[in-house]
Amino acid sequence: MRQYDLIEYLSMAMQAGASDLHLSPGAPPMMRLHGRMTPVTEEVFDALDVRELVLGGLKDTQRAKLEEEWELDFAIEVENLGRFRGNACFAMGRIEGNFRYIPDSIPDLSQLGHGPTVERMCQIKDGLILITGVSNSGKTTTLCSMTQTIARERSCNIVTIEDPIEFVFQHGHGLIRQRQVGFDTHEFSRAMKSALRQDVNVITVSELRDIDTMRVALTAAETGHLVISTLHTMDVPSTITRILDSYPKEQQDYVAAQLSHCLRGIISQHLIRRPDGEGRVMATEVMTMNNAIAGCIRDQRLQQLPSLIQIGGRDGMHTIDDSLLHLLSYDFITLDDAKAHCRDYSFIKMGYDKMMHERNGGKKR
Repeated sequence: MRQYDLIEYLSMAMQAGASDLHLSPGAPPMMRLHGRMTPVTEEVFDALDVRELVLGGLKDTQRAKLEEEWELDFAIEVENLGRFRGNACFAMGRIEGNFRYIPDSIPDLSQLGHGPTVERMCQIKDGLILITGVSNSGKTTTLCSMTQTIARERSCNIVTIEDPIEFVFQHGHGLIRQRQVGFDTHEFSRAMKSALRQDVNVITVSELRDIDTMRVALTAAETGHLVISTLHTMDVPSTITRILDSYPKEQQDYVAAQLSHCLRGIISQHLIRRPDGEGRVMATEVMTMNNAIAGCIRDQRLQQLPSLIQIGGRDGMHTIDDSLLHLLSYDFITLDDAKAHCRDYSFIKMGYDKMMHERNGGKKR
């Protein structure tokens, strides 16, 4: 028998500093604290406990949609606690739920750990910018931070298409309108086509989930609009591969040419737990567009991209290994963490050994 209601479990998780609350039958309520799953209480839920907790956070229409479609993305706002992005689904015939806390204010890009290159991307007027990473890597927060930066600094018309709406933006110098899939529009691709008829300058899309959304995004990026979105990919080469593989083989050459023309940058990010347990830090791979990168994408020589990013420092680029080595130099991560996330461990190890040699005053250890 559960001891508390949904709001109380959310409150306990937030007081501990967690990012997520997970509710699953046969397990205690779990929170993600600095990247690790940790019990909120020791009680173990049964299927009825979880069903009552999850359904208690939904409106009647949302409950009906969950029962019909077996999965649901939604957002809830709890007085004196904040906003949460929720996901409910059926697993082995039983309802499970996840709730992610959405902070009241949108962090600045520098607060998130991004450098000047990502700041400069907010000044781009057209093309496609992608933010990538695995789940719980901060993609949405970066996306929203970039969008709010643009709204604050530029006089433009911004339309966001989200599922669900998480952060609430401020208009700034221009106009920003937020549309939620399933509430304000039926699907991403239709909302994007509609945005093109709304004198829009910037389109923010929470995720390029399907080929129809990708097609409209590329068309919008080619026709003078700035499109910013996310993808669930690990690094720059896998991002390009994911987009190309979404299309039939006979269309991939054309899509590669499109990307080489309209892609402006890719930010791939990872969140890594600090050794002292005080939160997490961000490691990134950042690609900007130049002639060499465009040629590789157009000719689908994607295996050459990491090398071009590594020598592209003048254009603001850096690889994931560069970022990890930088974090290592400040002891923000451990060597094992760097090994788990790097592309070339020999590069990391060589840089680490050199750094330790210099710390020891040039003496052999």
